[in-house]
Amino acid sequence: MNILVCNCGSSSLKYRLLTMPEENEISAGEAQRIGPVTAEPARIVHRESGRETVHTMDLPNHQKAFHEILSLLEKGGKRPDAVGHRVVHGGRLFEQPAVITPTVFGALRQVRNLAPLHNPPAIDLIEECQTRYPTLPQVAVFDTAFHTTIPEHARQYALPLDLVQELNIRKYGFHGTSHQYVVEEAAKMAGIPMADFNAVSCHLGSGGASLCAISKGRSIDNTMGYTPLQGLVMSTRCGDLDPAIVMKLLSLYSGDMDRIEDVLNRRSGVLGLSGASADIRDILGNWDAATSRDDPFQKTLQIYLWRIRKYLGAYLTLAGPVQAIIFTDTIGESVSLVRSIVCANQNYFGVCIDEKSNRELNQLPGDISQAGSPVRILVIATNEELAIARQVFRTLSLNNKVKQ
Repeated sequence: MNILVCNCGSSSLKYRLLTMPEENEISAGEAQRIGPVTAEPARIVHRESGRETVHTMDLPNHQKAFHEILSLLEKGGKRPDAVGHRVVHGGRLFEQPAVITPTVFGALRQVRNLAPLHNPPAIDLIEECQTRYPTLPQVAVFDTAFHTTIPEHARQYALPLDLVQELNIRKYGFHGTSHQYVVEEAAKMAGIPMADFNAVSCHLGSGGASLCAISKGRSIDNTMGYTPLQGLVMSTRCGDLDPAIVMKLLSLYSGDMDRIEDVLNRRSGVLGLSGASADIRDILGNWDAATSRDDPFQKTLQIYLWRIRKYLGAYLTLAGPVQAIIFTDTIGESVSLVRSIVCANQNYFGVCIDEKSNRELNQLPGDISQAGSPVRILVIATNEELAIARQVFRTLSLNNKVKQ
């Protein structure tokens, strides 16, 4: 069975066509730098038959990126038997993968705005797939599912109980598919059963980013909350914010919620701080040229890294004693300077990075901790698409929809 996985990030669209259950890759790639203007042009990096090609083009939104990806697949004569979609926020309605039916699609519309940067493009892609491939089964896989184990004292906000219950307000947590995959891989590397494995997973993407505290193989906290807006400084999202600031904005913008949502989700973060780019890699590229600590690039990087280090220390305490820190996704996998600064001066937690191994790391997975470090520092390539494909195949098998 050929399963096409569509993985919408806030500024990217990863895709992978796999044969299941063999888990062989047919085609794969990523549409990068979708949306806000960055220093480099938007592109689709496409892999097929061991060959990688780069297609530079205008990608103002995920829907345009999806059309271009389908064109590349169809030119190569590739067609899926089923489609799996990463949906970031399932709310209280979805805690397991769901086969798309008219009823399920209607429920997806109800959670559309819970993750404004992710759910709308993902749901639009599901609708587009229904139009393009009306007979193919589709399955939605939810990022929030892994975090259903977050205990009540960690997931509940200090709000009136009647309001919490009426509106289903709670911490849901995100990037669950990625965190679960890399933690399982890290436990294998460490030779520790998942049920005994404690770790902090650092999913640092070019768009969204979050940390996850893992205790005995289960998520016990995530930096994201009711929506993916909470937590770390991200490409265009502000992360943690004093709620009084939102009230100030309500007054300033005369209660225009769309305008406020645009500020917090699309004009803040790295883009808002730097005034130049939404991608932290562009900031790093200009860091050495910064003339002072007050330079926007210097300040952006300091704020970005401070937030990661703050949460890492908190999660090392909550999940401790931990066996590993895991870095993954675009920034976590490829930017050694970020890993170096995040792990610097953390010896009191048993975190001892080997700077030479970190700088020279060129193959994943990799261990960049010093010999004898109580906490292993692992860099593991996330594979959300494979994790999603496994869940899609399992779900369709249970529903007797697997093509024989």
